[in-house]
Amino acid sequence: MAFREEFELLLRARYPILYIPTREEERLETTIKDIGNRTNRAIYIWDFVDGYSGNPNDANAGRRNPLQALEFIEKLPAAAPAIFILRDFHRFLEDISISRKLRNLSRLLKSQPKNLVILSPQLNIPEDLTDVLTIIEFPLPTPTDIKTEVERLLTATSATLEPRLLDEIVSSCQGLSLERIRRVLAKAIATHGKIEADDIELILEEKRQTIRQTQILEFYPATEKITDIGGLDNLKDWLLRRGSAFSEKARQYGIPHPRGLLLVGIQGTGKSLTAKAIAHHWHLPLLRLDVGRLFGGLVGESESRTRAFIQTAEALAPCVLWVDEIDKAFAGFDTKGDGGTTSRVFGTFITWLAEKTSPVFVVATANNIQSLPAEILRKGRFDEIFFVGLPNSEERRAIFGVHLSRLRPHNLKNYDLDRLAYETPDFSGAEIEQALIEAMHIGFSQNRDFNNDDILEAASQIIPLARTASEQIQFLQNWAAAGKARLASRHNSLLGRLQTPLTGPD
Repeated sequence: MAFREEFELLLRARYPILYIPTREEERLETTIKDIGNRTNRAIYIWDFVDGYSGNPNDANAGRRNPLQALEFIEKLPAAAPAIFILRDFHRFLEDISISRKLRNLSRLLKSQPKNLVILSPQLNIPEDLTDVLTIIEFPLPTPTDIKTEVERLLTATSATLEPRLLDEIVSSCQGLSLERIRRVLAKAIATHGKIEADDIELILEEKRQTIRQTQILEFYPATEKITDIGGLDNLKDWLLRRGSAFSEKARQYGIPHPRGLLLVGIQGTGKSLTAKAIAHHWHLPLLRLDVGRLFGGLVGESESRTRAFIQTAEALAPCVLWVDEIDKAFAGFDTKGDGGTTSRVFGTFITWLAEKTSPVFVVATANNIQSLPAEILRKGRFDEIFFVGLPNSEERRAIFGVHLSRLRPHNLKNYDLDRLAYETPDFSGAEIEQALIEAMHIGFSQNRDFNNDDILEAASQIIPLARTASEQIQFLQNWAAAGKARLASRHNSLLGRLQTPLTGPD
């Protein structure tokens, strides 16, 4: 249900006190005023500095006194329809007199055509008011809202845009507040007198700034390509088939938006690289979620941050949301002594995974399947669960080829890829990269280019994770071999590995 319809429904149903967490104060107030005019309700707006404003007879009432602001509501005629907007009132909810007064007003307003709206940039509700307040989400501007604003600015500046460029501008602005959209477009107009295609970069920079300020999501540059991934042929084929799944043509065909992937496997095998390559290949923005930043110290803060990140990700859709090492974030969530905060955050997150209809493609990675809650493995959270294991000899050859093609593109023929792959059994992609870096140090220190022997010497000094964490890796391989996940690699060496130690050549 859209915000306007939900808000008007609650007005008619006489929900006494509404709580709307949003940073778009001006746009929300404009929307409520429009609803008030259409439903013949007077609008009263209060803030701590100026008191009530907008009505000459009540100017400055309740100034610097939140309790008087609530008492003012009782003084108005009972039959007079009205909406009272209280800015930043969340700061006073912990006061016993304010809390008690709100509960008294809640009883009174049920029999009157009046509604109280608490407007706040964050969600912070004391326990004793949870049954009194009704929370409404005020979404970021829709593409229609953005298009209307861009066209208004174009009309004001007597400028025009090609339909294709207008659509690109609107798409680029998704996820920004209306105020930020106005600012960045005003900056573009001030720079060269009109809005141009190059201004999309200004909009993207504003978007990066907005995401940085959330301190939860990170706008991650994705330059890696699918070809930068060595091996993992099954996974790459799966991704390539869905390259156009976010298009309007796919919607008309009846294909739903792809939901996401859970990549489970050994550290350093390319799970994070895959997340970056997906965003680059599909030409979608990559957002990285640090789950640890969802948790705050104040009551209700963690839940508020979770809702905020979901709202931002959906506003930026279509996009790729990368959740790295999700197993560490929610390990043992049901036994943590935090009053159930982690459990509530996890519940909100997995419910969104299952029910989201927005084109947010979630790529979650996990190293330890044992610590991952069973609920997240249930079908419907992700389109597919892939197991990313240690590369076999053929895949190690491909990984050496990818790195050496980047490091020494003109001398690639000087390196014996078959020998390098054979001599590095049980090495992960990250360990192969580290061996090459160490070999470069060896060659550089002797004022020459590095060679095959340098790489093998460097590799001999690395103890692969397959040997230091063999039990954990063996468990993962047993889990994958039991059919719990699809194999990301197109090879049959997994079952063979289960019967042989994790040492020695393939």
